[in-house]
Amino acid sequence: MAKIDIMKPAWLAKLSPTWRARMVRLGFNFHPAFRSTGGRVTHVANDLRHIRIRLPLNWKTKNIVGSLYGGSLFAITDGAHPMMLMAALGDGYIIWDKAASIRYRKPGFSTLYADFVLSDEELAEIRAELAKNPELERTYEVELKDRQGTVHTVVERTVYIADKHYYRQKSGGGD
Repeated sequence: MAKIDIMKPAWLAKLSPTWRARMVRLGFNFHPAFRSTGGRVTHVANDLRHIRIRLPLNWKTKNIVGSLYGGSLFAITDGAHPMMLMAALGDGYIIWDKAASIRYRKPGFSTLYADFVLSDEELAEIRAELAKNPELERTYEVELKDRQGTVHTVVERTVYIADKHYYRQKSGGGD
């Protein structure tokens, strides 16, 4: 069961909010899997409830027709919501991406931006639902927009959230 504990960013709680945000930004930007997407995290709020990612159009992110590669558009949205939820809800929960889909609205021939936001209301709803049921799924919609605010792509990601003790019992791991 040690692997479940590794998923949690517990070490972040020991840092000041400013350093916590910096470490999350650096962690994303230097992680090989995220780095290879071509995207870069440009902003992380001190409370870790807002992340902004920039995906520039360049030789690494351009497809055969000259627009942003669909794989990069999809990949830059991976992991942001689970990380934000882990930080906000704490170590008592199992959180991971469960499903995702992408809808292309318009080719991206310029830099696109994705904003991930976790509101107080969202967290209150999650806590209330978890008080009634020990596991749930939440779907988050992320729009990838240009500087003018035109939406080029919409990615939907479903996140699984469960009470850690319930999850361990359900999966046969015990406590």
